[in-house]
Amino acid sequence: MKVTTTYFTIFCLIFALCFTIGCDNKDKQSAENGNSTEKKKTGTSFISIGTASSGGTFYQVGSAIAGVVENNIEGLNWKVTAESTKGTQENIRLLVRGDGNLKFALANAAISYFAVQGEGAWKEEHPIRAVMTLAPNIGLFVTTKASGIKSIADLKGRRVVVGPAGAGFEYFLNPVLGAHGVTYKDFSSLNATYFGAADMLKDGSADAAFMGGAIPIPAVEQASSTLDIFFIPFEITAIESLIKQYPFFDKRTVPAEEYERILTEPFDSLNVGSMHLITAEHEDKETVYNFTKTVYNNRAEVVKTHKAGRAINEKNVVINVGTPFHPGAIRFYKEIGIWTE
Repeated sequence: MKVTTTYFTIFCLIFALCFTIGCDNKDKQSAENGNSTEKKKTGTSFISIGTASSGGTFYQVGSAIAGVVENNIEGLNWKVTAESTKGTQENIRLLVRGDGNLKFALANAAISYFAVQGEGAWKEEHPIRAVMTLAPNIGLFVTTKASGIKSIADLKGRRVVVGPAGAGFEYFLNPVLGAHGVTYKDFSSLNATYFGAADMLKDGSADAAFMGGAIPIPAVEQASSTLDIFFIPFEITAIESLIKQYPFFDKRTVPAEEYERILTEPFDSLNVGSMHLITAEHEDKETVYNFTKTVYNNRAEVVKTHKAGRAINEKNVVINVGTPFHPGAIRFYKEIGIWTE
């Protein structure tokens, strides 16, 4: 009986020891798995792209780029999102401050130019850098034939919509108007979105409106469906002087077929500052390199979401619009042989 009890006691001790070792191993394995999961989470880089309001082209293009980068980045765990902002001016300030996860942004090249220089309302130089030049921002002064406005000089004494409040359009409109002998003081300036401006032309509360963007501009098409729209011509000499003076301006011709209700022949217009992708001067070179490489190599995917992606090509992305390029972007462009000093 004593022997049996002894054997039973030994068996219990061995069972308890094995159970303890098993539990320890299980706990150890769980801890390792937990650490592995934590390590994976820690390895994720969260990157935001500043855009503009959710209804605009900036947000659409930014969302397309974000999706393309996140789905195609190689060897890196990136979570990329498009962030709705107030537009170019806020994007520049957020990048320079380095707040949060915002690493890249879309901007109007004219506004960026003055921010880098520290001119206009910018109290000091803002060290931002270009990543790639995107679609042109085709400027149009729109009115109705009934208004009697035939030239930009005719805007004097009239009511003119000059874009949304705080959008920064004055950075390119001031030079454009000045080249035609007009200033903001010469007319009653009104603020509205493009669709709002179209409504104001329709109800007669505005005589003319400035609209710009990738052609065709939806608000212009909408207005032309109910109004007899007229594009106020730019003076050729004014266009030439603006191009010589500022790097972000260049001449563009709008094909007549883009606005069949309005044009019977091509219209000479002006790119008033291309949409471009920017980052902060202090941004990590490797991050910018990988981002640029992924967007460029998968540009066809951007086009599927928005046709402005067609501007991501070997000739357009490296165009100098007045903002110095980031070294990380330059590195990639040199690798593929499209960078010229």
